[in-house]
Amino acid sequence: MQSKFIVGAGLLILAVAGGGLGLVLADPGPDMVAAAQGFLESLSADQRATATLPFDDPARLDWHFIPKPERKGLQIKHMDERQRKAAHKLLASGLSHLGYDKATTIMSLEAILHELEKSRTGAPVRDPERYYFTVFGTPASSGRWGWSIEGHHLSLNFVVDGDRVTATTPTFFGANPAEVKSDLAVGPKKGTRALKPEEDLGFQLLASLSPEQRKKALVADKAPNDLRGAATPRPPRESLGGLSAADMNDGQRAALRALLKAYADNMPDAVAHKRLEAVDQAGIEKLAFAWAGADHPGVGHYYVVQGPTFVIEFVNTQPDSAGNPANHIHSVWRDMQGDFGQRP
Repeated sequence: MQSKFIVGAGLLILAVAGGGLGLVLADPGPDMVAAAQGFLESLSADQRATATLPFDDPARLDWHFIPKPERKGLQIKHMDERQRKAAHKLLASGLSHLGYDKATTIMSLEAILHELEKSRTGAPVRDPERYYFTVFGTPASSGRWGWSIEGHHLSLNFVVDGDRVTATTPTFFGANPAEVKSDLAVGPKKGTRALKPEEDLGFQLLASLSPEQRKKALVADKAPNDLRGAATPRPPRESLGGLSAADMNDGQRAALRALLKAYADNMPDAVAHKRLEAVDQAGIEKLAFAWAGADHPGVGHYYVVQGPTFVIEFVNTQPDSAGNPANHIHSVWRDMQGDFGQRP
């Protein structure tokens, strides 16, 4: 006897097969296919030419989170309202509700940067509509294709093979300001922190360590200026050392898992589950937590969590556009087996 029922938005399926009850998380691949097809169908021929590239085009591996003057893909700015809705439906297919809220908040922070920097000569273009969508190959229920959305402080990259999402990295989220400290008529309200859990849970894990553990975790007194391997098609593989999870107590390993979950939870349930399941299968004791810089907000700080299947990096050293120190976050999850669906 087989039966199933769907909970919520079709993400959770409880299946009974052979007398056993199990939890199956529906892959977001079919939703991505439908959303990408709908997005492309909404575009004019000229817009489609801008928004599409072959799957094997080298530009698929060209990613960055800085305010570049030009990028691959079609800007939101150059879409009408119907096309923007279709683009946002595609974005939502690649993220959880939480992740989608973060992504759109990050975009809206550009309005604050524009307001704060508008009188500065040579300042980069700041625009909440300057985010680019690209589809690589042909979205279909068979074959391999991919898509990305990228702009300042956001780079999301996906590969779909048949009905399955097979790659979701690099996954980059940034925030300037990390905490909105200005009362302005534009952008998110004062107090907004787009990447609050990623920062706070890192501090909490550090605070839980004993003095001896902290000595192992601290790899530098000063935080680096930025992430390692920014814009590279493959993640950095060298280890920074740090404190092994094997040398943590149960409560500290739980805090480490909570930190990983904060990153994983930006993705659809099935993707988040797959990321954390891979950590468990490889062995959480094989993870290392390294810290550099200050142990409190407002001064530059950095951490990395690295294991056999992934590496997370977080850095907050730069001032925001109003001059508040260490109020500008870069964070990323990368696949040690290969970003963009590449394999060693």
